[in-house]
Amino acid sequence: MADSIMYQEDCYVVLEPDRPEQFLSKEELLEKLKGILQQQDELPRDLQQFNSLSEQAQCLLDTACEFDVAPGRYLQWYATRLEKK
Repeated sequence: MADSIMYQEDCYVVLEPDRPEQFLSKEELLEKLKGILQQQDELPRDLQQFNSLSEQAQCLLDTACEFDVAPGRYLQWYATRLEKK
């Protein structure tokens, strides 16, 4: 049986082209995703079923780790735990 700690995220490492990696909290990443989604002319079909930007961002966070922002531009995120020993 998997240890439940595997499903706990402290933060996310976020990667974008031509930018240094960023470490964001879940709340910060959700805000970033909302801002990106708000700028899109057309959303992917799986996100169109949600009525609010918050629900769309949460779905994206829960089900993906990459979003194509524009041709040649993307946002990737990976859950990580920062542990100091």
